[in-house]
Amino acid sequence: MDGTIVDTEPYWMRAEEELVARWGGTWTHEEAMQLVGQGLWSSALVFRSRGVDLEPQQIIDELTDRVLEQIAEHVPWRAGARELLVELREAGVPTALVTMSVRRMADTIVAALDAELGRRVFDVVVAGDEVERPKPYPDAYLRAAEQLGVPITSCVALEDSEPGVASAVASGATTLAVPFHVPLPASPAYTLLDGLAGVDLELLTREHAARRAGEAVR
Repeated sequence: MDGTIVDTEPYWMRAEEELVARWGGTWTHEEAMQLVGQGLWSSALVFRSRGVDLEPQQIIDELTDRVLEQIAEHVPWRAGARELLVELREAGVPTALVTMSVRRMADTIVAALDAELGRRVFDVVVAGDEVERPKPYPDAYLRAAEQLGVPITSCVALEDSEPGVASAVASGATTLAVPFHVPLPASPAYTLLDGLAGVDLELLTREHAARRAGEAVR
């Protein structure tokens, strides 16, 4: 979700900087970039180590509240994301949103998306507070496939961060990496794309078939 469907990473970075500043510390852009794609509970421990004297859940709640305030002013959609989701829905392809943001954040984005497109887009939503182990573990993707009622090996995952890509690859899904704020290296484990603009069902189908054919040959 964050960095793939919506460009909320700047919102998170602003919230992080403000939080640390309130506790007398400093938080640089470089430090914020290191947390892109990480689970919120892991990130909360980092902020505690930087002097934020709150419980991890309090940190998560404060950051989420601040990001939601910014989303209420403007939802920063990523180019191509809405068009792809509409095409998948019209083709009858089951879809799941797999995010490390908490459920109320995910529900806010999904509601905004549904309202803008005039239709329900996602069949399943798996949020970060609903899995025991965050990305880069595969748990969230495996849970999504189970709820969709399909084998994970029949799924295509779209991810923008290193933890997200690692999670998707580890799950067994065909993985397409669409880096945005943080570059990702080329790898035989996934397909690297420039972004979602122009990505369509035909491309997803082609990449999935090629990936599975390659595995069969090996």
